[in-house]
Amino acid sequence: MALTGTKFQEASLGQYGSTYLDGDSDVIDLNGSSPKRYVCSITFLEDTQFQALENLGEIGSFSTVIAENNLDSASNGIGAAGNGTTLTTGASGQVFPKGITVFGRWDFVELHSGACICYFAVR
Repeated sequence: MALTGTKFQEASLGQYGSTYLDGDSDVIDLNGSSPKRYVCSITFLEDTQFQALENLGEIGSFSTVIAENNLDSASNGIGAAGNGTTLTTGASGQVFPKGITVFGRWDFVELHSGACICYFAVR
């Protein structure tokens, strides 16, 4: 398939690649100034918990924001005014059930348990 769509369309079709993570301590590290990609979506193949899930810095990893008026216009994202939360990691953290996909902009993904496919997009 030729890369003829927008970057979002290409990323959503997996044309920038993916990585399979399986089990404790499997990791994708795209931190730093040289990486040209980030993780744009994660599909869970088993019930999964993260040891670490770090975003590109724009907003909190996950949030309890449920309405547009909860967004923090000062930070152009989810900040204190937006009731931002951080993902709880490790054995006591959130469990993402098998079969769902989450979307975001992450540059560091480390599993605690489970299995998932992480899809890339161009920075």
